[in-house]
Amino acid sequence: MAYQTIEQDDVLDQPKQQLEFKSYLGAEATAENGTSAGASRTGYRAERPANTSFWQVEHYQRYFDVDTSTVLRRCYTTMIPTAAGDYIANQLSPAPDLYGPFWTLTTVIFSLFVFSGLSSSIAGYMSGQPIEYDFKLLSIAVTLVYTYGLGVPVLLWLALRYLGVTEWSVIEAIAIFGYGQSVWIPVSFICIAWVRLVRYISVGIAFGLSGYFLVANVYPILATAEAKAARLLVIIVAVLHAALAISFQVLFFSYYPVDPIGPGIPGIDQPIGGGTGTNTTSRLI
Repeated sequence: MAYQTIEQDDVLDQPKQQLEFKSYLGAEATAENGTSAGASRTGYRAERPANTSFWQVEHYQRYFDVDTSTVLRRCYTTMIPTAAGDYIANQLSPAPDLYGPFWTLTTVIFSLFVFSGLSSSIAGYMSGQPIEYDFKLLSIAVTLVYTYGLGVPVLLWLALRYLGVTEWSVIEAIAIFGYGQSVWIPVSFICIAWVRLVRYISVGIAFGLSGYFLVANVYPILATAEAKAARLLVIIVAVLHAALAISFQVLFFSYYPVDPIGPGIPGIDQPIGGGTGTNTTSRLI
């Protein structure tokens, strides 16, 4: 075998097209590497797939890509009146989510049923009466909370679209109403207290904080409509919100032990825990 001397200048004089780098990893590996790099640069755990339609599950994937700290911050900020006006710009940026509102509403349902059941159990224990849990309250809580937290914002968004208001997305509407119910979680726990005044004050504060938060975020959107009558929708929102607070007070926060005097009043006096044949009643006050 003979060796041939090659000058360095001869190598440098070769056309650049002859010097190429080839990858033997395959197209799939290259695509995966590119996707991982892109995901790490954007900071998202999962990117929205391209060319997804409104009816595909992948279309909503980005609305559930949120961490726990962000969800908690978006929850407790709704209880701060000074932060209500800029909530969409400061808290729902860069994009609103559906994960937080769904679990917030679900936690409200869980809190209402569990803490009201605990309150009625304590009332029965103090009165020496057996307790029968009323699981119909769970279905009532599911209907009330999900209808108000998910159904009302969708209907409001459709009404605004009909009136020509396009500055508010349905995701933002659901996020506002969903996160806005966060205050009922601590209130459900506080209302275990036997002092009726504490319960009334707690429900009143929750109604005021969540109501102010909703009005502060909904009314500016309604004001952008050309039809002045659109602003009246805020009255409907306020009435529905008041009805929700009253329903919570009557159905879940009105248990206390009291010995019955005379026959019970239908619709007013109910056995604790929804049972029958007990002497201790839960008077709705």
